[in-house]
Amino acid sequence: MMISIELIIYIVVFIAVLLLVEGIYLTVFGKSISLNGRVNRRYELLEKTGNREEVLNQLRKEMGQHLRSRQVPLYSVLAEKAQKANIAFTPTQLVMVMALLAMVAFVGLTIGTASSLPIRAIVSVGIGIGAVFVWITNKAKARMALIEEQLPDAVELMVRSLKVGHPFSNALNIVATEVPDPLGTEMGVIADESTYGRDVGEALKDMAERLDMQDLRFLAVAVAIQQQAGGNLAEVLDGLAKVIRARFKLFRRVKAITAEAKWSGMFLSFFPLAALLLISVGKPDYYDTVKDTPAFIPACFVVGGFLVTNIFVMKSLVNIKV
Repeated sequence: MMISIELIIYIVVFIAVLLLVEGIYLTVFGKSISLNGRVNRRYELLEKTGNREEVLNQLRKEMGQHLRSRQVPLYSVLAEKAQKANIAFTPTQLVMVMALLAMVAFVGLTIGTASSLPIRAIVSVGIGIGAVFVWITNKAKARMALIEEQLPDAVELMVRSLKVGHPFSNALNIVATEVPDPLGTEMGVIADESTYGRDVGEALKDMAERLDMQDLRFLAVAVAIQQQAGGNLAEVLDGLAKVIRARFKLFRRVKAITAEAKWSGMFLSFFPLAALLLISVGKPDYYDTVKDTPAFIPACFVVGGFLVTNIFVMKSLVNIKV
Protein backbone atom coordinates (compact mmCIF):
# COMPACT_ATOMS: atom_id res chain seq x y z
CA MET A 1 0.00 0.00 0.00
CA MET A 2 2.82 2.41 0.86
CA ILE A 3 4.51 1.87 -2.50
CA SER A 4 1.29 2.63 -4.38
CA ILE A 5 0.69 5.80 -2.37
CA GLU A 6 4.24 6.96 -3.05
CA LEU A 7 3.78 6.27 -6.76
CA ILE A 8 0.68 8.47 -6.76
CA ILE A 9 2.66 11.17 -4.94
CA TYR A 10 5.39 10.97 -7.60
CA ILE A 11 2.78 11.50 -10.32
CA VAL A 12 1.19 14.43 -8.46
CA VAL A 13 4.59 16.07 -7.94
CA PHE A 14 5.42 15.68 -11.63
CA ILE A 15 2.12 17.28 -12.69
CA ALA A 16 2.64 20.12 -10.19
CA VAL A 17 6.15 20.75 -11.51
CA LEU A 18 4.84 20.69 -15.10
CA LEU A 19 2.28 23.38 -14.23
CA LEU A 20 4.93 25.36 -12.36
CA VAL A 21 7.22 25.66 -15.39
CA GLU A 22 4.35 27.11 -17.45
CA GLY A 23 3.61 29.55 -14.62
CA ILE A 24 7.24 30.65 -14.47
CA TYR A 25 7.34 31.17 -18.24
CA LEU A 26 4.19 33.32 -18.31
CA THR A 27 5.35 35.27 -15.25
CA VAL A 28 8.70 36.15 -16.82
CA PHE A 29 7.47 37.03 -20.32
CA GLY A 30 3.81 37.86 -19.74
CA LYS A 31 0.92 37.27 -22.12
CA SER A 32 2.97 38.43 -25.11
CA ILE A 33 4.61 34.99 -25.22
CA SER A 34 1.32 33.06 -25.45
CA LEU A 35 0.16 31.66 -28.78
CA ASN A 36 -3.47 32.71 -28.50
CA GLY A 37 -2.95 36.47 -28.30
CA ARG A 38 -4.84 38.64 -30.79
CA VAL A 39 -1.84 40.95 -31.19
CA ASN A 40 1.39 39.19 -32.12
CA ARG A 41 4.41 39.44 -29.87
CA ARG A 42 6.42 41.55 -32.28
CA TYR A 43 3.89 44.37 -32.18
CA GLU A 44 3.59 44.21 -28.41
CA LEU A 45 7.37 44.57 -28.13
CA LEU A 46 7.31 47.44 -30.62
CA GLU A 47 4.67 49.19 -28.51
CA LYS A 48 6.81 48.80 -25.40
CA THR A 49 10.20 49.80 -26.83
CA GLY A 50 9.42 51.74 -30.01
CA ASN A 51 12.77 50.62 -31.43
CA ARG A 52 12.31 48.41 -34.49
CA GLU A 53 15.96 47.40 -34.72
CA GLU A 54 16.13 46.43 -31.03
CA VAL A 55 12.99 44.30 -31.32
CA LEU A 56 14.36 42.61 -34.46
CA ASN A 57 17.62 41.77 -32.72
CA GLN A 58 15.80 40.37 -29.70
CA LEU A 59 13.49 38.19 -31.80
CA ARG A 60 16.34 36.95 -34.00
CA LYS A 61 18.32 36.06 -30.90
CA GLU A 62 15.38 34.09 -29.49
CA MET A 63 14.82 32.32 -32.80
CA GLY A 64 18.39 31.07 -33.14
CA GLN A 65 19.72 30.68 -29.63
CA HIS A 66 18.78 27.03 -29.09
CA LEU A 67 20.22 25.69 -32.33
CA ARG A 68 23.50 27.43 -31.52
CA SER A 69 23.64 25.45 -28.27
CA ARG A 70 23.25 22.00 -29.82
CA GLN A 71 26.87 21.16 -29.02
CA VAL A 72 26.19 21.41 -25.27
CA PRO A 73 26.04 17.87 -23.79
CA LEU A 74 22.51 16.65 -22.96
CA TYR A 75 20.98 19.96 -24.09
CA SER A 76 21.20 18.85 -27.72
CA VAL A 77 18.20 16.58 -27.06
CA LEU A 78 16.08 19.65 -26.27
CA ALA A 79 17.60 22.11 -28.76
CA GLU A 80 15.56 21.23 -31.85
CA LYS A 81 12.22 21.08 -30.03
CA ALA A 82 12.98 24.26 -28.09
CA GLN A 83 13.76 26.01 -31.37
CA LYS A 84 10.50 24.90 -32.97
CA ALA A 85 8.64 26.02 -29.85
CA ASN A 86 10.58 29.31 -29.95
CA ILE A 87 11.17 29.18 -26.20
CA ALA A 88 12.22 32.65 -25.11
CA PHE A 89 14.30 31.26 -22.25
CA THR A 90 17.98 31.08 -23.09
CA PRO A 91 19.65 27.65 -22.84
CA THR A 92 21.29 28.73 -19.58
CA GLN A 93 17.96 29.86 -18.17
CA LEU A 94 16.35 26.56 -19.18
CA VAL A 95 19.03 24.63 -17.33
CA MET A 96 18.46 26.87 -14.30
CA VAL A 97 14.71 26.21 -14.53
CA MET A 98 15.42 22.46 -14.58
CA ALA A 99 17.54 22.82 -11.44
CA LEU A 100 14.83 24.90 -9.72
CA LEU A 101 12.13 22.37 -10.62
CA ALA A 102 14.32 19.52 -9.39
CA MET A 103 14.69 21.28 -6.03
CA VAL A 104 10.93 21.88 -5.81
CA ALA A 105 10.31 18.21 -6.64
CA PHE A 106 12.85 17.16 -4.00
CA VAL A 107 11.05 19.22 -1.35
CA GLY A 108 7.70 17.73 -2.40
CA LEU A 109 9.03 14.17 -2.31
CA THR A 110 10.67 14.79 1.06
CA ILE A 111 7.38 15.96 2.53
CA GLY A 112 5.16 13.38 0.86
CA THR A 113 7.25 10.20 0.77
CA ALA A 114 9.52 8.16 2.97
CA SER A 115 12.01 7.25 0.23
CA SER A 116 15.72 7.30 0.92
CA LEU A 117 17.79 10.38 0.08
CA PRO A 118 19.51 8.96 -3.05
CA ILE A 119 16.17 7.83 -4.53
CA ARG A 120 14.56 11.21 -3.84
CA ALA A 121 17.54 13.01 -5.41
CA ILE A 122 17.57 10.85 -8.55
CA VAL A 123 13.80 11.01 -9.01
CA SER A 124 13.80 14.79 -8.43
CA VAL A 125 16.41 15.34 -11.14
CA GLY A 126 14.40 13.11 -13.48
CA ILE A 127 11.20 15.05 -12.71
CA GLY A 128 12.92 18.41 -13.29
CA ILE A 129 14.37 17.38 -16.66
CA GLY A 130 11.33 15.35 -17.71
CA ALA A 131 8.86 18.15 -16.91
CA VAL A 132 10.81 20.64 -19.03
CA PHE A 133 11.10 18.12 -21.87
CA VAL A 134 7.35 17.36 -21.84
CA TRP A 135 6.54 21.08 -21.62
CA ILE A 136 8.80 21.99 -24.55
CA THR A 137 7.49 19.07 -26.64
CA ASN A 138 3.88 20.18 -26.13
CA LYS A 139 4.80 23.79 -26.90
CA ALA A 140 6.56 22.76 -30.11
CA LYS A 141 3.63 20.61 -31.27
CA ALA A 142 1.10 23.36 -30.56
CA ARG A 143 3.18 26.04 -32.27
CA MET A 144 3.92 23.99 -35.39
CA ALA A 145 0.25 23.01 -35.68
CA LEU A 146 -0.78 26.68 -35.52
CA ILE A 147 1.77 27.69 -38.16
CA GLU A 148 0.55 24.93 -40.49
CA GLU A 149 -3.02 26.12 -39.99
CA GLN A 150 -2.18 29.81 -40.52
CA LEU A 151 0.10 29.40 -43.55
CA PRO A 152 -2.60 28.94 -46.28
CA ASP A 153 -4.45 32.06 -45.13
CA ALA A 154 -1.18 34.01 -44.98
CA VAL A 155 -0.19 33.01 -48.51
CA GLU A 156 -3.67 33.91 -49.81
CA LEU A 157 -3.34 37.29 -48.09
CA MET A 158 -0.03 37.78 -49.93
CA VAL A 159 -1.76 36.88 -53.21
CA ARG A 160 -4.49 39.48 -52.66
CA SER A 161 -1.89 42.11 -51.79
CA LEU A 162 0.15 41.35 -54.90
CA LYS A 163 -2.94 41.42 -57.15
CA VAL A 164 -3.82 44.97 -56.04
CA GLY A 165 -0.31 46.13 -56.87
CA HIS A 166 1.65 45.93 -53.63
CA PRO A 167 5.28 44.77 -53.83
CA PHE A 168 6.16 41.54 -52.07
CA SER A 169 7.83 43.38 -49.16
CA ASN A 170 4.56 45.21 -48.47
CA ALA A 171 2.68 41.92 -48.71
CA LEU A 172 4.93 40.53 -45.99
CA ASN A 173 4.24 43.59 -43.82
CA ILE A 174 0.50 43.12 -44.28
CA VAL A 175 0.77 39.46 -43.23
CA ALA A 176 2.87 40.49 -40.21
CA THR A 177 0.16 42.99 -39.26
CA GLU A 178 -2.98 40.96 -39.88
CA VAL A 179 -1.93 37.42 -38.91
CA PRO A 180 -1.63 36.61 -35.18
CA ASP A 181 1.16 34.63 -33.59
CA PRO A 182 3.09 32.51 -34.19
CA LEU A 183 3.25 33.13 -37.95
CA GLY A 184 2.69 36.89 -37.62
CA THR A 185 5.90 37.41 -35.67
CA GLU A 186 7.86 35.08 -37.95
CA MET A 187 6.76 37.00 -41.05
CA GLY A 188 7.32 40.29 -39.27
CA VAL A 189 10.94 39.37 -38.63
CA ILE A 190 11.39 38.52 -42.32
CA ALA A 191 9.78 41.83 -43.30
CA ASP A 192 12.12 43.74 -40.97
CA GLU A 193 15.15 41.82 -42.26
CA SER A 194 14.24 42.66 -45.86
CA THR A 195 13.92 46.31 -44.84
CA TYR A 196 17.50 46.22 -43.56
CA GLY A 197 18.74 44.66 -46.80
CA ARG A 198 18.52 40.91 -46.40
CA ASP A 199 17.33 38.82 -49.33
CA VAL A 200 13.69 37.75 -48.80
CA GLY A 201 14.17 34.34 -50.42
CA GLU A 202 17.14 33.59 -48.19
CA ALA A 203 15.23 34.70 -45.07
CA LEU A 204 12.26 32.48 -45.98
CA LYS A 205 14.60 29.55 -46.63
CA ASP A 206 16.26 29.98 -43.22
CA MET A 207 12.85 30.09 -41.52
CA ALA A 208 11.75 26.94 -43.35
CA GLU A 209 14.90 25.08 -42.29
CA ARG A 210 14.68 26.33 -38.72
CA LEU A 211 11.05 25.20 -38.41
CA ASP A 212 11.62 22.10 -40.59
CA MET A 213 8.34 22.63 -42.46
CA GLN A 214 7.90 21.43 -46.03
CA ASP A 215 5.20 23.96 -46.96
CA LEU A 216 7.48 26.83 -45.97
CA ARG A 217 10.20 25.34 -48.16
CA PHE A 218 7.76 25.44 -51.08
CA LEU A 219 7.11 29.12 -50.35
CA ALA A 220 10.82 29.93 -50.12
CA VAL A 221 11.57 28.13 -53.40
CA ALA A 222 8.69 29.88 -55.20
CA VAL A 223 9.90 33.31 -54.08
CA ALA A 224 13.53 32.52 -54.91
CA ILE A 225 12.67 31.30 -58.43
CA GLN A 226 10.54 34.37 -59.08
CA GLN A 227 13.39 36.63 -57.97
CA GLN A 228 15.83 34.94 -60.34
CA ALA A 229 13.64 34.13 -63.35
CA GLY A 230 10.75 36.57 -63.01
CA GLY A 231 7.13 35.74 -63.64
CA ASN A 232 3.76 36.36 -62.04
CA LEU A 233 4.38 35.75 -58.35
CA ALA A 234 0.70 36.21 -57.51
CA GLU A 235 -0.31 33.27 -59.71
CA VAL A 236 2.48 31.09 -58.36
CA LEU A 237 1.54 31.83 -54.76
CA ASP A 238 -2.15 31.34 -55.55
CA GLY A 239 -1.42 27.83 -56.77
CA LEU A 240 0.87 27.23 -53.80
CA ALA A 241 -1.87 28.32 -51.38
CA LYS A 242 -4.24 25.78 -52.92
CA VAL A 243 -1.60 23.04 -52.65
CA ILE A 244 -0.85 23.90 -49.01
CA ARG A 245 -4.54 23.98 -48.11
CA ALA A 246 -5.11 20.63 -49.85
CA ARG A 247 -2.16 19.11 -47.98
CA PHE A 248 -3.50 20.51 -44.71
CA LYS A 249 -6.94 18.98 -45.37
CA LEU A 250 -5.29 15.66 -46.23
CA PHE A 251 -3.30 15.70 -42.98
CA ARG A 252 -6.48 16.41 -41.02
CA ARG A 253 -8.29 13.60 -42.82
CA VAL A 254 -5.49 11.13 -42.10
CA LYS A 255 -5.44 12.28 -38.48
CA ALA A 256 -9.19 11.71 -38.19
CA ILE A 257 -8.98 8.28 -39.81
CA THR A 258 -6.15 7.13 -37.55
CA ALA A 259 -7.53 8.69 -34.35
CA GLU A 260 -9.38 5.52 -33.30
CA ALA A 261 -6.29 3.38 -33.86
CA LYS A 262 -4.10 5.83 -31.92
CA TRP A 263 -6.44 5.87 -28.93
CA SER A 264 -6.76 2.08 -29.09
CA GLY A 265 -2.99 1.79 -29.04
CA MET A 266 -2.73 4.16 -26.07
CA PHE A 267 -5.44 2.23 -24.23
CA LEU A 268 -3.79 -1.13 -24.89
CA SER A 269 -0.42 0.27 -23.78
CA PHE A 270 -1.48 1.98 -20.55
CA PHE A 271 -4.43 -0.13 -19.39
CA PRO A 272 -2.20 -2.90 -17.96
CA LEU A 273 -0.27 -0.29 -15.95
CA ALA A 274 -3.49 1.27 -14.69
CA ALA A 275 -4.85 -2.18 -13.81
CA LEU A 276 -1.64 -2.97 -11.93
CA LEU A 277 -1.94 0.28 -9.97
CA LEU A 278 -5.59 -0.34 -9.08
CA ILE A 279 -4.84 -3.90 -8.00
CA SER A 280 -1.95 -2.70 -5.83
CA VAL A 281 -4.15 -0.09 -4.16
CA GLY A 282 -7.28 -2.25 -3.80
CA LYS A 283 -5.65 -5.56 -2.89
CA PRO A 284 -1.97 -5.15 -1.95
CA ASP A 285 -1.52 -8.88 -1.24
CA TYR A 286 -2.84 -9.97 -4.64
CA TYR A 287 0.57 -11.18 -5.85
CA ASP A 288 1.83 -12.56 -2.53
CA THR A 289 1.22 -16.18 -3.54
CA VAL A 290 3.35 -15.95 -6.70
CA LYS A 291 5.88 -13.15 -6.18
CA ASP A 292 8.37 -15.49 -4.46
CA THR A 293 8.33 -18.06 -7.25
CA PRO A 294 11.37 -18.24 -9.61
CA ALA A 295 9.27 -17.38 -12.67
CA PHE A 296 7.76 -14.16 -11.25
CA ILE A 297 10.61 -11.74 -12.07
CA PRO A 298 11.27 -13.17 -15.59
CA ALA A 299 7.53 -13.04 -16.29
CA CYS A 300 7.45 -9.36 -15.28
CA PHE A 301 10.27 -8.59 -17.71
CA VAL A 302 8.50 -10.50 -20.49
CA VAL A 303 5.25 -8.61 -19.90
CA GLY A 304 7.13 -5.29 -19.78
CA GLY A 305 8.85 -6.17 -23.04
CA PHE A 306 5.53 -6.92 -24.70
CA LEU A 307 4.11 -3.61 -23.48
CA VAL A 308 7.04 -1.65 -24.89
CA THR A 309 6.86 -3.58 -28.17
CA ASN A 310 3.14 -2.87 -28.37
CA ILE A 311 3.79 0.88 -28.13
CA PHE A 312 6.21 0.85 -31.07
CA VAL A 313 4.07 -1.49 -33.17
CA MET A 314 0.89 0.55 -32.69
CA LYS A 315 2.80 3.76 -33.40
CA SER A 316 4.19 2.36 -36.66
CA LEU A 317 0.73 1.16 -37.73
CA VAL A 318 -0.83 4.62 -37.45
CA ASN A 319 2.20 6.60 -38.67
CA ILE A 320 0.97 7.18 -42.22
CA LYS A 321 3.24 9.22 -44.49
CA VAL A 322 1.48 11.62 -46.84
